[in-house]
Amino acid sequence: MAKNPKWSSDPEEKDYAAARSYLSLLLSPDALSEAMALMRKAPEGAWRAKDILRAARLPLLKRKQSSEVAKTLAHIASGTPISPILLIHDGRDRLEIADGYYRACAACLIDEGSQVPGRLALFRALASHRAPPGLFAGLRGTEPPIPEP
Repeated sequence: MAKNPKWSSDPEEKDYAAARSYLSLLLSPDALSEAMALMRKAPEGAWRAKDILRAARLPLLKRKQSSEVAKTLAHIASGTPISPILLIHDGRDRLEIADGYYRACAACLIDEGSQVPGRLALFRALASHRAPPGLFAGLRGTEPPIPEP
């Protein structure tokens, strides 16, 4: 039987850098700065691996499909702690894995019910900062445009 993952207590700086890189494809520079500040202050939590993937509407990647998943599974097998994941939610129905998709997949492959720790930043806190219209528009085609004020 595969070992359960050992998790680090906090995300590393490289995890935040990866989240910033990913979110920079989705957000304006001002919204990105706000999102990253929220993510660093976001409360810690833990969620079942399969629920994270379902909520983010992402497929489970297998070891043969992703060298990163294979590498993460090797870290888990050796007992090396892995970083918690970083999540951001738009306050409606979009959850994005800003960093940690491969770690969530690896944890799910070991045990789909395993608890995956991370930080969850709720983007509705940015409502007063006027995120750009259509912040998540076009992502998987599910979000209607936000009307201009």
